[in-house]
Amino acid sequence: MTTESTSVINRIAVLGLGKVGLLAARLLNDGGFDVVGHDLRKPKQDLAFATELTDVSSQDELRTKLTGVDAVLSCLPYQLNTGVADVAHELGIHYFDLTEDVPTTQHIRELAKTSKGLMAPQCGLAPGFVGIVAASQMSSFDECRSIRMRVGALPQHPTGLLGYAFNWSPEGVVNEYLNDCEVIEEGVHKWVSPMEWLETIYVNGVKLEAFTTSGGLGTMCETFEGKVANLDYKTMRYPGHMELMNFFFHELLMREDRQEAGRILTNAKPPVSEDVVYVHVASEGTIDGQLRRQEFVRAYVPNQAAGGHNTAIAWTTAGSVVAVIEMVRDGILPSNGFLKQEEIPLDAFLSTRTGSLYSQ
Repeated sequence: MTTESTSVINRIAVLGLGKVGLLAARLLNDGGFDVVGHDLRKPKQDLAFATELTDVSSQDELRTKLTGVDAVLSCLPYQLNTGVADVAHELGIHYFDLTEDVPTTQHIRELAKTSKGLMAPQCGLAPGFVGIVAASQMSSFDECRSIRMRVGALPQHPTGLLGYAFNWSPEGVVNEYLNDCEVIEEGVHKWVSPMEWLETIYVNGVKLEAFTTSGGLGTMCETFEGKVANLDYKTMRYPGHMELMNFFFHELLMREDRQEAGRILTNAKPPVSEDVVYVHVASEGTIDGQLRRQEFVRAYVPNQAAGGHNTAIAWTTAGSVVAVIEMVRDGILPSNGFLKQEEIPLDAFLSTRTGSLYSQ
């Protein structure tokens, strides 16, 4: 793949074999891809695909290890993704990641202007799957006045005042709570503060609160500016969470040391195996002159995909990017340039081997 663009993906490298990366690699292997996993540490269990010990922070080492593959999926902390994307661009291979970090995506977008392969960041849950759902809803309206996207990854059996468990990257969560949030409000594309715009939402009778956090919209504000009057993304938590996190970050000044904040929070609220991912996407607009509302509301729980217990946040994240990779392989999505999540057709996504998990 170093001389011309192609949709062919046979051999794929998966970087980072944590919970999400390992599950993504298993799903890809089950789907017929030739998978090679890369991590600094050897996996503890026997796997059906090859693994290599790789310093994923070294571009020189990555350049050697990625030569000869058709695509790379980065399941690494967002700080490492720009380096991986640079190497993928240099080698002319397809690039996929799960980042919600806005500057990282902007860097990848610049690379995509001259890429031989497809550059596809933000392929997780949010940004990712929820954007695909929202774009599908909007397409059904003659005129759309609002798109509201809400996602919450939570313990099924919360304890303590925070009612939370860090089943996701602490670095990612801290960034979401502290970085400014992109929205469209009354037709104006703007940035607002995180952990504000508090509202109450019920999913399957469970009371939740929702508030602004960064990154969940991906490129949607740019895509839908001038086409929708109101567009925003919020994180859902159990009631009282936002007030406590504002106290932690701002009154205790933990915003000044994000790494330490992540360490403290993860130590206090470690991961759990029985989690739930709440998804609430609602859009309003007119069809034939009549005001209508569409809702996509789900509560996803752990499953046994790829032969093992998978937390809800792991499979909803890994499954989304694997479904996108399947669509590229099958020629449903472009083979080069930059891929926006809202450009992915929902029906085709749900029809893939892995995407069908979201319909169950």
